[in-house]
Amino acid sequence: MGAGRPRTAPAALLVLLLVLAPFASGTSSAHARSAGDVPRAGDAPARGGCDPIAAAPCLLPFPNDWYTRADPTTPTGRRVAFQAEAMPANQDGERADPTAWNRADGFSPGSALLALVPGLDLESTGAAPITDIGRSLDDDAPIVIVDTATGKRWPYWAELDANARSADRQALIVHPARNFTEGHRYAVALRGLKDSAGRPLPVPAVFARLSGPGLPHDDPLHARQRALKAVLKDLRHAGVGSVGLDLAWDFTVASAKSLTGDLLAIRDDAFRQLGGAAPAYTITQVKDFTQEQDPRTAREVNGEVTVPSYLNAPGGPPGSLFNRAADGTPSRLPGNVQKAAFRCEIPRSALDRPSRPALYGHGLFGSRSEVGAGNVKAMANEHDITFCATDWIGMAGEDVPTAVAAMLDLGHFPALPERTQQGMLNALFVGRALVHSRGFTDDPAFRSADGKPLLDAAQGLVYDGNSQGGILGGALVAASPDIRRGVLGVTGMNYSLLLNRSADFGLFQAVLDLTYPDKVDQQLYLGLAQMVWDHGETNGYAGHLTRDPLPGTPRHQVLMHIAYGDHQVANIAAEVEARTLGARLVTPALATGRSPDRVPYWGIRPAGNLPYRGSAMVVWDSGTPSPPTTNTPPTEPAYGHDPHSDPRNSPAARRQKAAFLDSGQVIDVCGSAPCTAAPTS
Repeated sequence: MGAGRPRTAPAALLVLLLVLAPFASGTSSAHARSAGDVPRAGDAPARGGCDPIAAAPCLLPFPNDWYTRADPTTPTGRRVAFQAEAMPANQDGERADPTAWNRADGFSPGSALLALVPGLDLESTGAAPITDIGRSLDDDAPIVIVDTATGKRWPYWAELDANARSADRQALIVHPARNFTEGHRYAVALRGLKDSAGRPLPVPAVFARLSGPGLPHDDPLHARQRALKAVLKDLRHAGVGSVGLDLAWDFTVASAKSLTGDLLAIRDDAFRQLGGAAPAYTITQVKDFTQEQDPRTAREVNGEVTVPSYLNAPGGPPGSLFNRAADGTPSRLPGNVQKAAFRCEIPRSALDRPSRPALYGHGLFGSRSEVGAGNVKAMANEHDITFCATDWIGMAGEDVPTAVAAMLDLGHFPALPERTQQGMLNALFVGRALVHSRGFTDDPAFRSADGKPLLDAAQGLVYDGNSQGGILGGALVAASPDIRRGVLGVTGMNYSLLLNRSADFGLFQAVLDLTYPDKVDQQLYLGLAQMVWDHGETNGYAGHLTRDPLPGTPRHQVLMHIAYGDHQVANIAAEVEARTLGARLVTPALATGRSPDRVPYWGIRPAGNLPYRGSAMVVWDSGTPSPPTTNTPPTEPAYGHDPHSDPRNSPAARRQKAAFLDSGQVIDVCGSAPCTAAPTS
């Protein structure tokens, strides 16, 4: 997810914690039951409070419709209804205000299913591992996920949290191999669970009562049994009987409106204010380079685009949230604007022929200056593209303190995705300035000394982003009215899946270990964080990126470039993304025997003979060992060279990207063999 920066020193972490501790304290909702407290069988359940269905920490199993309520005003007919006392408590006993979560009409489409099953051994049980996803659809699979709208089973892989410190606090994590369908309800069954000796695990006492004979109306568990009956009925229709069940529950996935509504609302309002005009902008600096100074870049242009701000502080500084109207819709404070600083690199090739305009997306907590990296300059001059970048505010360098504050207290987390959405609007405005006839192309800064244009807006706007620029870039492309094609480099989606598996997460993991030390609480933290993070990354937009475009957008195509064994962005997250998008796999993807999977890239259809017109995924292999099969990061030296930067530094990969951005075709640049990239430092 990073851009090759050195890791932050532990001393800096301590300083940051000392600085941020006052900022993160005293803002969460009232204290209640500890996250580790277990409801007793006789406790009267309160819908939205702890689910009594299993002897587990509050909010488990997760996601779970027990924590929703009926709401006829939402597309799903449900609304999340977390109670403050159900939210995980940090080390100081503080809990997040659930207001931001309770705006949703369901859970994340990429939600990992979480449960606590002491003594569970997945191998003995026969659950599908990450290396054999196809097994999850076997008739006798011990874990079953059913789409209740279609009756079809959903593919997944199951794992126990490899980061757990004790066996009795080791979460069962079940990841969807393809994102769940927006607005659909799913039923989950765990059955025939076994320990390491192959012995059946005892059925939890409360679940045994709930799945047994009808309870009297005055029984504290009567309401929970009534809710469970609908789940058991759906499972029976899918061929899963009640005999042998260890646990069952259901959950509803958020609708497209719930996931994308905020970004589309600010986009539509901001572009409506333009009224067909180009965004206002100011050029602050123009640097011309001689051939000797820079053989690839002729000119660097810096400036600011003025963008309506929907954040709740003037100028939208780090840590700010959306300003919301009474109905919850983001609303602009009178006169509030963002000054979206941009940097454009005009290639030397543009002196001969006008260049294609493109937006570039930078890496983890980086800045627009990454557009001046050597590989970007090379891509620009080799293929006549002017790349412009603005900071991904919300996930830029200035947002690191907010991210750490969110690790100290989950209640601060919504500030990251809400400011990120404003950052996406900023990028959309920079993009519109790039292609508008009265925008950049009409400015002397984007013309030669004799007045010839250096930009050819008629070619249309495209996108190229790497790492975080790939993870967030899918959402940007999906919401853009101007971009039709984009390249998502060393990409993936769903931070709740990525973070445990990323070498970049070490600093933040150290903070999380101090503030939410229980590993089950950490998995809940990730699941809850993803519910709001969906609004600001591809996971919440994937259903509309290549199919069923969002309102006000054209159809889009994306090319995904993957670095095999990537230390920073886990390959498995890209595979889930490809299945969700319907992206085709360019084959052969890897040399025979290279992958540990029983069926490599299960469920991703091959592209067939190239050229292929459409969205696709290409795997670039630098010889790095295969990634771990657990939810842990690959680290040097055990996992060798980090190939994260290798594809973008390959001339062949850049040629393939440029051809796709130009024509929408994926061309063969690897001689009908697996694609390889030379390791770069």
